[in-house]
Amino acid sequence: QVQLVESGGGSVQSGGSLRLSCTASGYTGSFYCMGWFRQAPGKEREGVASISRWGITTIRDSVKGRFTISRDNAKNTLYLQMNSLKPEDTAIYYCAAVSSGACAYSRGDYSYWGQGTQVTVSS
Repeated sequence: QVQLVESGGGSVQSGGSLRLSCTASGYTGSFYCMGWFRQAPGKEREGVASISRWGITTIRDSVKGRFTISRDNAKNTLYLQMNSLKPEDTAIYYCAAVSSGACAYSRGDYSYWGQGTQVTVSS
């Protein structure tokens, strides 16, 4: 059974940093594509960034230059380094994985999802 478990969320002040991690288990090898998504209160879920097995990334314009997605295939772990955080980044952050198709944050049909970790940025 595939499991994705996020960690690293928390509360920070505007301008602060957090590093999210997502560890995958129950899957042989490394996922073709992994991504980070977020959902703010009262809003729809949106894609933040994605990364392929070979390190090719896509990232949302609103976080470009502030967020960095990376992965360690040997550890089956996905990361999201978030710097210069803003109150509008407040959301539940989810990691997700998919085995085929285009690797992009803009696709929402990832096959596996974590439970999410809360990120709260205060002004």
